Amino acid sequence: MLSNGRLSREERCALLAAATADELIELADICLAEGPDPVVVVAPEVGCVSAQVREPIVRQRFLIGDVLACRAEVELDGVRGWAMRLGDDRAAALAMAVLDAAAESGRDAAGGIARLCERVAARMRCEEAEEWAQLAPTIVEFEEL
Repeated sequence: MLSNGRLSREERCALLAAATADELIELADICLAEGPDPVVVVAPEVGCVSAQVREPIVRQRFLIGDVLACRAEVELDGVRGWAMRLGDDRAAALAMAVLDAAAESGRDAAGGIARLCERVAARMRCEEAEEWAQLAPTIVEFEEL
């Protein structure tokens, strides 16, 4: 999170992309009940995108391959919302785009979107801690050799 306690749009979209489809669709339905329907600018479409990672030592970027992704774009209250998620779930991508636009336009559901992002971030931290707990016994302490 940023120092002012608010997520940037980039941070929010990254967390929404990690949310489950059910979480996104449920919240988007609540958001859509608030007002006029969004205009679909780019209907959900599935394609491949190149996955790029940065090597941690030299920090060089390299491509690891293509991954399946779905993207969508909507306009809600005059604000565009965008989404890209791994996989081929068109409904989740559309819901994510609606939530992005709703958060940017300041709809009443913005608080619910922020709470969803907090839950997803907490879940990701727990998953990472569990992964490190599993890896900890395999760590070699060179100072002890």
